[in-house]
Amino acid sequence: MGVEQLHKDRWAKTYLVVDEEAGVASYVDPVWDTLDDDLALLESRGLRLLHAIATHTHADHITACFAMRERTGCDYVMWHSTASLGVNLLVSEDDSLDVGAHTVRFHHAPGHTNDSMIVDVAGHIMTGDFLFTGDGGVGRDDLPSGRVDEHWDALSVLERFPGDVVVCTGHDPPGTTMQTLAWNRASNPVLNMASFEEFASWQAETSARLGGVSKIKTALPANIFAEIPEHVPWLD
Repeated sequence: MGVEQLHKDRWAKTYLVVDEEAGVASYVDPVWDTLDDDLALLESRGLRLLHAIATHTHADHITACFAMRERTGCDYVMWHSTASLGVNLLVSEDDSLDVGAHTVRFHHAPGHTNDSMIVDVAGHIMTGDFLFTGDGGVGRDDLPSGRVDEHWDALSVLERFPGDVVVCTGHDPPGTTMQTLAWNRASNPVLNMASFEEFASWQAETSARLGGVSKIKTALPANIFAEIPEHVPWLD
């Protein structure tokens, strides 16, 4: 298949792009909490890690991308306008990467953050927090560098993809089955909105309902400065 979803029991989603025959792989949105398990998985399968890709600068968990680069020598990949440090391979829509026989392409999709991108590979699009599954709608736009108007305008990027691509999101409830873009076009409320005003109202209501992001004061600085803090509260 080329793309595998890992840690299906977690809210934060991680994906492995893999070519078993070539013995190579890339991670998309790996999480620091499961770093050791994810590296052990590669070793057990005899895979060499080429890239650790972040779809955006996360505010609700610590990325494993910079730690993977330090421990394996892989490239840490993000959109070229990111403020995150530790990234050694900045990409734009003119760039592509090879993972064995699979070609990875990138599409700027700002709104949730200004460095948000869609990772397009092997019939799958990894959307980060730009698009969720069905009723989940999309990620909130009231966090640092988020812009509601940019998110609304960037939804047109999805028109580039056929309906049969599988939408692999950055967050969804544990056990969620990832669906096709065609399914989401029919079932995701945001993709059925007729106006920016409707979307902006939905965003405001969603942010008010969710409240503050409990991990942001730890996760966001860690991801921007590529440093693990001495104390990670949720691991106590």
